[in-house]
Amino acid sequence: MKGVLETREVQSPSLENNPLGDPARRRLTVYLPPGYAAGTQRYPVVYFLHAFGSGGGSWTNAAGFSPSVPDRLDALIEAGTIPPVIGVFPDAWTKLGGSQWVNSDAIGRYRDYLVKDIVGFVDKTFRTLPRPASRAVVGHSSGGYGALVMGRYHPEIFSLVGAHAPDSYFEYSYMPDLPKAATALMKAGGVETWVTELRQRAVATKVRGDDFPVINILAMAAAYSPKKGEPLNLELPFEQHNAKLRLDVWNRWLVHDPVRFVPKFLDAFRKLKTVYLDAGTRDEFNLRWGTRMVADDLKAGGVTVVHEEFEDGHSGVSYRFERSLSVLVPLLAAD
Repeated sequence: MKGVLETREVQSPSLENNPLGDPARRRLTVYLPPGYAAGTQRYPVVYFLHAFGSGGGSWTNAAGFSPSVPDRLDALIEAGTIPPVIGVFPDAWTKLGGSQWVNSDAIGRYRDYLVKDIVGFVDKTFRTLPRPASRAVVGHSSGGYGALVMGRYHPEIFSLVGAHAPDSYFEYSYMPDLPKAATALMKAGGVETWVTELRQRAVATKVRGDDFPVINILAMAAAYSPKKGEPLNLELPFEQHNAKLRLDVWNRWLVHDPVRFVPKFLDAFRKLKTVYLDAGTRDEFNLRWGTRMVADDLKAGGVTVVHEEFEDGHSGVSYRFERSLSVLVPLLAAD
């Protein structure tokens, strides 16, 4: 037997009137395990947070010979590796490519969108076990970052966190892109002009590979250093005319770095049952090192951690969810 995917639409009060004008009504994909329709059983739930540059629909795409994440859930359940579980795939796409799953004056309240609107809708609509002991949150890259954000702020909602290559140690992961962004923005004549050109290019032809570092930095600035009155309500961490690092703004970014916030919020992480972390040894964004630092701090703080590394890069690693789910899902409280 296979599970079933259902698609619903959720009106999010948290996203209404968001600064980017992104839709407050979002599609939500939900995986219901084999036997769900025929029974009355309630199930634990795993929330899957997508990466920057993708949306909620990305989880159901099979990449070539590689199965989708719902397909992997089917295989894990059929093999008896994990018990049946509901999978929830919310959408946090924005006009800047993502939200980091945080509340931001430049993007919107995407943390509230998840913990209030999505979790509330899922518990009202499906046969869940509506308690933290029966909820996990997992993600990759910016989604992994979002999972750590949920561990920091919401151990009353989730009891298990899985973070695959989460954005961390910003000096290694983001700083290499700052001069690339400065070059493109200076050539375009500013933030708003560059974003307008990107949107036109995306419609007329396609987004180029060298666009990614620029939109990535703009999105991170919107998440970590919002400032009303600036173009797109964000403040860049460098001077646009010479790319000199603005330490006052960069320090605002660092407050949001898991390497910095995890040690300060150990009391919250100690409330979790387990934190799963991994990263590839060839991760192109150097996330192996930040992930190691986070794992070390969590372990030193008395948090139960499973930390692994594997021989691969940053992309095309959805197979690693089979490992995190096999660790986390059996720990979820069932009926």
